[in-house]
Amino acid sequence: MSIQDLFSLEGKTAIVTGGGRGLGAQIADIFAEAGANVVVCSRKPEACEEKSEELKKRGVDSLAFKCDVANHDDVKNVVETTVDHFGSIDILVNNSGATWAAPVVDMPTESWDKVMNVNINGTFYMSLEVGKIMLKQNKGKIINISSTSGFGGTDPSIMDTIGYNTSKGAVMTFTKDLAVKWGPNNINVNAIAPGFFPTKMSRGLLDKGGDAILERTPLKRYGNDEDLKGAALFLASTASDFVSGEILTVDGGAHAYA
Repeated sequence: MSIQDLFSLEGKTAIVTGGGRGLGAQIADIFAEAGANVVVCSRKPEACEEKSEELKKRGVDSLAFKCDVANHDDVKNVVETTVDHFGSIDILVNNSGATWAAPVVDMPTESWDKVMNVNINGTFYMSLEVGKIMLKQNKGKIINISSTSGFGGTDPSIMDTIGYNTSKGAVMTFTKDLAVKWGPNNINVNAIAPGFFPTKMSRGLLDKGGDAILERTPLKRYGNDEDLKGAALFLASTASDFVSGEILTVDGGAHAYA
């Protein structure tokens, strides 16, 4: 098999949640470039519609949806309409996320619930509904976007986000367990744990703790607009057919510090 065939997504259909901007938009771009039809959805439909039109210019088909992944009915609508339009779903990227920064004793319970509902429940709902399709197909690739903050505790002077960190650790365990449960059905389940990328969600954090973050990043920079694309394409393509239950860290080497 040629390199081009190993990494081709020609004829595949992918759903990318939170695909209208940030890391999700990067992933949607590389999938379309590799030949996949891409469905983008998020709570902000305007960004998704704009991204969808950009993707179509690459010669692939694309749909855009308003979808709160914490709403099971929204998720069902995205999945059902995607299958009606494309006939199958080959790749799912659970990228939609929420965060809230506050000391533990000041964390509003409603904010904790929002983070958990989006980051954990949303990942479960999407995987559940897409998984029903993939189980019938006896194949599929699920990629969950976790975070290096999910590996353990974080310095509160930089990242006082206990809800986000907890949810991303849960996503890692969910990834590994689902990989075990659905592996016999030819479904690969993996996660990417990004380090620090400048996005709308991370802007305030980087403004506050950027110097300390870069000090503990061996490559001495943040992730850029290209740095997540290769990892996502690898996990979505034939190149990763024998990889499942993996947490692929993309953080400039920061995890290598003891």
